Amino acid sequence: MQSTKSTVNVKIDADVKNSAANLLSRMGIDQTTAIEMYYRKIIAVKALPFQPEPVPSAGEQLLAAIKRKGIPNITLPADENGNAFIDKEKYPELYDWAVEG
Repeated sequence: MQSTKSTVNVKIDADVKNSAANLLSRMGIDQTTAIEMYYRKIIAVKALPFQPEPVPSAGEQLLAAIKRKGIPNITLPADENGNAFIDKEKYPELYDWAVEG
């Protein structure tokens, strides 16, 4: 039995497409085959073959950067507008990070 082919039209970031196409080519797979493999995997497992994760918010990214830098979790005094004050003598590393990034 011969299967009927169908076309899928999608818009994707050009850089993503080109990067993926280059990697697939190095694997000996064209884009059409890769997409069909992806669809067949979805059918086989009845789910996406990976776990989608939300993009972290700006606040979550900031907290992650603070943890990576090893900056201590402290509560800073703030004015009525929410602007924090960092004691340069008490927290020199935090002060330097806040000023220099």
